[in-house]
Amino acid sequence: MSATNLDLTLVIPLYNEEESLPELMAWIDRVVKANGIHHLEAILIDDGSTDESWAVISTLHNTYPWIKGIRFRRNYGKSAALQKGFEAAAGDVVITMDADLQDSPEEIPELMRMIQVEKYDLVSGWKKDRKDPIGKTLPSKLFNAVTRRASGIKLHDFNCGLKAYKNEVVKNVEVYGEMHRYIPVIAKWAGFRRIGEKVVKHQPRKFGYSKFGWERMLNGFLDILSIMFVGKFGKRPMHLFGTLGVLFFLIGFGILAYLSYLKIIEDIGRISDRPVFFFGIVTLIIGSQLFLTGFLAEMISRNAPNRNKYKIAARIGLEESDE
Repeated sequence: MSATNLDLTLVIPLYNEEESLPELMAWIDRVVKANGIHHLEAILIDDGSTDESWAVISTLHNTYPWIKGIRFRRNYGKSAALQKGFEAAAGDVVITMDADLQDSPEEIPELMRMIQVEKYDLVSGWKKDRKDPIGKTLPSKLFNAVTRRASGIKLHDFNCGLKAYKNEVVKNVEVYGEMHRYIPVIAKWAGFRRIGEKVVKHQPRKFGYSKFGWERMLNGFLDILSIMFVGKFGKRPMHLFGTLGVLFFLIGFGILAYLSYLKIIEDIGRISDRPVFFFGIVTLIIGSQLFLTGFLAEMISRNAPNRNKYKIAARIGLEESDE
């Protein structure tokens, strides 16, 4: 066991889940006791719920002392909730799961084993038999196919909320926007390449309703483009913009040099009457602009200093220094 004295941290983001929380915590308690997991914490992040979720968390903390809580003043989204949970996580193994009872706590022991014994950096759940309507499963299949092709990571279900990580992984990834869908991709770019997959049970939704929407799907596609770009060129944007800039500049310069040759040597008349003259000027300007963009991008930090600063209304069992 590490110096943290915790074997397991459960990170559970939630929004309006007052009905499911008592049943979920009781289920987790049965599983960890049955499997001899005594050194654990469960960090519940209330993402600005409008129901009584926070009051339920406060009550559950009295019943299960290993429950800790973070409450956002407003709804920031799942990525923000996971990020704050990752920052606070102290367990050797970190497992994320949803609070809606669709992720089964029965998977916890095997996910821990895969991290601790099989030495995976990250294990992603695969809801092979998914209990969701076709309006959610069909876009998800398309989404996963695109991500699999773009990232080269052979996973069936990137968006499964049930995942397990080495603590080192969650301390070296940053999630924001809708990028929680691509944590395996972010982890790969951070140097963690031992990524596995486990078929997990998926339960039908018992309470509430799905927060899934087409807007989130569109944002997700934009985020995967952002991740791939930042992962490849974030440290050296000049490699992209500089290369394109030089290419465009040389094309424009070549066109203008050729027209100048025709004007001086072959006396073809006014070169400004030719459309290709203006094309050469435009490509020359674009090349210069791209080169300058790459130069400026090299000088600007890609990480906004306040990207993961969220206003927290209250905490349970956590001091600010723990995050």
